[in-house]
Amino acid sequence: MADENTQLPEGGDAPAAEATGAPEGRRERGSRGGRGRDNRGGGNRGRRDDRRGGRNAEEDGGEELIEKLVHINRVSKTVKGGKRFGFAALVVVGDGKGRAGFGHGKAREVPEAISKATAAAKKAMVRVPLRDGRTLHHDGLGHFGAGRVYVRSAPAGTGIIAGGPMRAVFESLGVHDVVTKSIGTSNPYNMIRATFEALGEQTSPKSVAQRRGKKIADLMARREGVAGQAEALAEAEALVE
Repeated sequence: MADENTQLPEGGDAPAAEATGAPEGRRERGSRGGRGRDNRGGGNRGRRDDRRGGRNAEEDGGEELIEKLVHINRVSKTVKGGKRFGFAALVVVGDGKGRAGFGHGKAREVPEAISKATAAAKKAMVRVPLRDGRTLHHDGLGHFGAGRVYVRSAPAGTGIIAGGPMRAVFESLGVHDVVTKSIGTSNPYNMIRATFEALGEQTSPKSVAQRRGKKIADLMARREGVAGQAEALAEAEALVE
């Protein structure tokens, strides 16, 4: 009998189970449960990824965003064993239709830093009212830290007269005619923040008319003068922002 028990057939898993005293049905349920848990985990991860992709598509609105890398800097962090080097990126993102934002990110590698900065810029996008979809409604002044910038509206055909970080902001914003001047620091971070401070003060005739309880045509006529009342009325009718 001892020799028969020690000899196992070629597919001898079942006698081994009987020798250990574990019921065969319980072992099968356990194995199916393990596979079920793995399948459930994989299915949940797949659904989470699908939902995350859907949210990103909704946030972008199906529009192609303009991404511009303004500045990238090598940074270091002193630790016990020495220094850890990384990279810091400054990115400006816009849709070319009056919405723009900026963000910065740090990482050990350049692509990861750029992706972090781009994600931060998409979350911080703001809307700026534009005149005829090409220039600003009025002049503005922005100040942040040691940075001071001036922005002025310009007639058609002027182009973007700006340099460095400010040009990236207006190109991503969708402005075609603008005159700017930077006085003070040349730090790209302060220049970008000062530029957005100036853009945040922009107001459209529509919002001013609603706040003052007047008609848009009255405001436009006052700006153009008495001789240009007809032109102001036509422009007020065609005004979107």
